[in-house]
Amino acid sequence: MANVAPPLKKSHAAGGWGALRNCGKHLLKSGSALTGAMTLLKANQSDGFDCPGCAWGDPEHGSSFEFCENGVKAVSWEATARRATPAFFAQHTVSELRGWTDYALENVGRLTEPMRYDATTDRYLPVSWDEAFAEIGAELRALNSPDEAEFYTSGRASNEAAFLYQLFARAYGTNNFPDCSNMCHEASGVGLTQSLGVGKGTVLLEDFERADAIIVIGQNPGTNHPRMLGDLRRAAQRGAKVAVLNPVRERGLERFADPQAKIEMLRGGSTSIATHYFQPKLGGDMAAIRGVAKIVFMRDAEARAAGEPGLLDDAFIAQHTTGLDAWRAEVEATSWGQIEDQSGLTFDEIQTLAEVYLGAERVIATWAMGVTQHRHSVITVREITNLLLLRGHVGREGAGLCPVRGHSNVQGDRTVGINENAPEWFLAALEREFGVAVPRKPGHNVLHAIHAMTEGRARAFIGLGGNFARATPDTALVAEALRRCRLTVQIATKPNLGHMAVGEVAFLLPCLGRTEIDRDAAGKSQIVTVEDSMSMVHGSGGINKPASPHLKSEIAIIAGMAAATVGSERIDWAGFAADYDRIRDAIARVIPGFEDYNVRVRRPRGFRLRNAAAEREWNTPSGKAEFSAAPLPAEIEHQQARRRKSAYVLQTFRSHDQYNTTIYGMDDRYRGVYGERRVVFAHPDDIAAMGATPNARVDVVGLHEDGRTRVAEDFRLVAYDIPRGCVAGYYPELNAVVPFSEAGDLSDTPLSKSVMVTFRPREAA
Repeated sequence: MANVAPPLKKSHAAGGWGALRNCGKHLLKSGSALTGAMTLLKANQSDGFDCPGCAWGDPEHGSSFEFCENGVKAVSWEATARRATPAFFAQHTVSELRGWTDYALENVGRLTEPMRYDATTDRYLPVSWDEAFAEIGAELRALNSPDEAEFYTSGRASNEAAFLYQLFARAYGTNNFPDCSNMCHEASGVGLTQSLGVGKGTVLLEDFERADAIIVIGQNPGTNHPRMLGDLRRAAQRGAKVAVLNPVRERGLERFADPQAKIEMLRGGSTSIATHYFQPKLGGDMAAIRGVAKIVFMRDAEARAAGEPGLLDDAFIAQHTTGLDAWRAEVEATSWGQIEDQSGLTFDEIQTLAEVYLGAERVIATWAMGVTQHRHSVITVREITNLLLLRGHVGREGAGLCPVRGHSNVQGDRTVGINENAPEWFLAALEREFGVAVPRKPGHNVLHAIHAMTEGRARAFIGLGGNFARATPDTALVAEALRRCRLTVQIATKPNLGHMAVGEVAFLLPCLGRTEIDRDAAGKSQIVTVEDSMSMVHGSGGINKPASPHLKSEIAIIAGMAAATVGSERIDWAGFAADYDRIRDAIARVIPGFEDYNVRVRRPRGFRLRNAAAEREWNTPSGKAEFSAAPLPAEIEHQQARRRKSAYVLQTFRSHDQYNTTIYGMDDRYRGVYGERRVVFAHPDDIAAMGATPNARVDVVGLHEDGRTRVAEDFRLVAYDIPRGCVAGYYPELNAVVPFSEAGDLSDTPLSKSVMVTFRPREAA
């Protein structure tokens, strides 16, 4: 039978009526449409909850509605009327549930009671909280070493939960903290720390109101953080240049109709976002930025030779930076042939981007995982930083560096101690505060943890949220590694496929969601706090009745496990669980910047943690911002692929109906895909070169040469506007071909945006 698929019908613009219709659809699908709609009125409000949909900042003066389509999906997903009760697990074996899709399993609904895996029946069975905590504690104490346990964290955890979690693990005796940040923005933290002394962005949300140019690199706000589109729209409307570097033409970066813009909605109009759209090849961003710098240096030299002022900020460079000469020499030695071939852009395109940069007094550079999930991501982040330092765009109003995180509190988790190699000052402060010895040996990040589990060196895995088995590379290998563990503990709101990778002893512990009321023993509602991409810390308090009376907060679950494992002689775990103010007081005593935490976080919009680099204070070895003189990589993946027969470079990304591994629906209307997820986007000429036609079914075969066979089966080829030699598709389905044995230099981030693959027709499978 011929492969038949509907033609691509992409939305005219991101947002607009399509977003509103989709919001309504997801609210209705939840079975609690009214509850969901009322809940949204408190999303990202000073007296409400922080939306778990993304880490984009909240404005100082919020509107009546501070949510987006992503937020609606996240809230309706959590506030669903569906329940995954013990009766559900009694009807289905774990072996059967492993064969379900991610979407089907999470669509069962909210977990209602703590469950323990029973190997005899191959089912999850109910267990009391006390029994679960006691057995988890006994299993952890029975390990040969605390370093045999892995403590994984999802970025949805609050500051309070994350702080208590790291305290538990360190009091137990390990620094093993594989964290979701290891798989996304680790390169941003490493690169910015090396360059500026602070591993965070330097901008405030208000800086987007003052920027003359915004360079958006390797990110897709329309799907990943839609509220950012409102800020880009307002910037474009007032005349700021928005220059985009993205291999894929993304609708949200082209046009956006703000659902809160009444006149625009009534007229069916939209606003053009990108004034300039460049499509580098995968991994080509560093070369593109280097090309811009090469033109800036050339123009600067020409101006000075003509007796005119130079184009660099000489005073800023002299007072605040070091290493310019070495970088300039490296840039000038890089040939245009190398820059054009590696970037995939022409000289004229790079020159146009340089004119945008040079024509602006205030420049923001913002990026996401299109930059950070490559082998050379750290030096790419540093190259972006170099470019902004040239003209003093760091520590200036309306300018700066802005890595946009995914999960709502992935940045906050790291701030409060989820770090496998925490600084000595932090560890010493913990010891002073709590009177316990904490280990100094560096622990495991995500890739180290996978290696340890596959090799039998790690025998226990505790997951504070997330879906570790599906978010990580080499899906089947990681699931098998979890099944070989003695103990697995999963703390979650809904069942997912990762929970079906059970150890010999396995627990599934249900927690409160972000939207639900969390009461203390006296019945008083408690708040937790989070940190967004702009280092703003604010409170979050749920407003909905919990999905089940048996749910506990993440904090209470952590405290219960900790008390059962290390005891309460030195640390009053129950006291922390009873009153979160006590946790915040402890954080304030341990971590600089959190002084008067409980007072400041209760103010509208909270407070900002000090960012020294934003104030032009550089906590680097030299005491100055440091230019990086790294050469361009000799060859990156898309260049290597040309030397191999029928080889392509794959990037994995989200569809519009998902958030990380959570699948809300089967559509991706911004890319014109409906009712399916097993698709690969490729240039029409590449499809023809494969000897295939659009809509043909293929298997995706990994080409990493480490002796493992990696195949993702049965995908449809979709002709798309993407550079030749580059292809794209959705995770987690394509994580099966991402090798865990390869990672970014200095970051250990999986190379999910530069995977070498080929294709084989389904008929030949």
